[in-house]
Amino acid sequence: MNVSGLAYVLFTVVLAIISGGIIAYYYNPKRKQKVEEPKHRMLDDDK
Repeated sequence: MNVSGLAYVLFTVVLAIISGGIIAYYYNPKRKQKVEEPKHRMLDDDK
């Protein structure tokens, strides 16, 4: 494998790790209330 092929593989692995981290951060059970809050706020009556 040449240098450019190794660079593509390394770049793909780094992007997969970053994407996995973002998904894990967003779907963390500790953040559920903060993520769901705008949805419930939109459904509340303004009265």
